[in-house]
Amino acid sequence: MSVEVLDSATIVSFLEDEEAFNVSIRNRFAHLDSNHDGLLSYTELLKELQSLRVFETHFGIDVKTDPNELAHVYKSLFVQFDHDSNGTVDLEEFKSETKGMMLAMANGMGFLPVQMVLEEGSFLKIAVEHESAKLAA
Repeated sequence: MSVEVLDSATIVSFLEDEEAFNVSIRNRFAHLDSNHDGLLSYTELLKELQSLRVFETHFGIDVKTDPNELAHVYKSLFVQFDHDSNGTVDLEEFKSETKGMMLAMANGMGFLPVQMVLEEGSFLKIAVEHESAKLAA
């Protein structure tokens, strides 16, 4: 983890660089696709959703959440990714939903920079690294 400063432009710039975004999506998808069938099952995507730890922390402090409530939220998120409702998430569904989520974050942030703790390898961390590389060039 590291503390980074970013704003909506950082995220949008990363998303607009189709090559960089597509490479990061393909890499993450391949990492999650543990049986290498080109699709993400609920179990495979669940690992990614759980790693976000959105529901188990409150301002960085672990909190006890009802396991049934968590299961319901994770299943709802999976349905959000599974656009064609076939029980799996393909690369295009994963890319589309991830992009939509990142755009929603960018819209929520606005133009003022914010300081965030980011996990190594997260899409937001990759966006910050992408922006830093552009500035260094």
